[in-house]
Amino acid sequence: MQKFFRVAAWLLALAIVVLSVSPASVRPVTGAGQGLEHLLIFMAMGMAFGFGYPRRFQLLTPALIVFTIVIEVAQIWVPGRHARLSDFLVDATASCLGVGLSWLLLKLRAQVR
Repeated sequence: MQKFFRVAAWLLALAIVVLSVSPASVRPVTGAGQGLEHLLIFMAMGMAFGFGYPRRFQLLTPALIVFTIVIEVAQIWVPGRHARLSDFLVDATASCLGVGLSWLLLKLRAQVR
C-alpha cells in the first residue's frame, strides 16, 4: 500500500507543479473556490506523502513547506500568474495538516492492532 501512496504523492506533486506554472487561462476551475481547491489538493498531497513515507514525518513537513515556497516563487515568472503570501500560507498549512493527519491515523491504526 505504501507504493500506491508514494506514486499518488508524486503524481499530486507533479499535478501541482503543472497547474501552478501553467498560464492562468489554461488552469481548470472547479467552482469550489481557489482557497478550497488549494486546501484539498495540498492536504491530499501531504496525506499521500505521509502514508507513502511513514518513517519520514520529520523530513516531510519542512520539505513540503519548501515545495510550497518554490511553487509560489516560480509563479513570479509565469505570465498571468503571481505569487501570493495567502496561497503559500494555505498550501503550507494544508500540506502539513495532511502529513499530521496521516501520522495520527497511522498511530491510531497501530494502537488498534
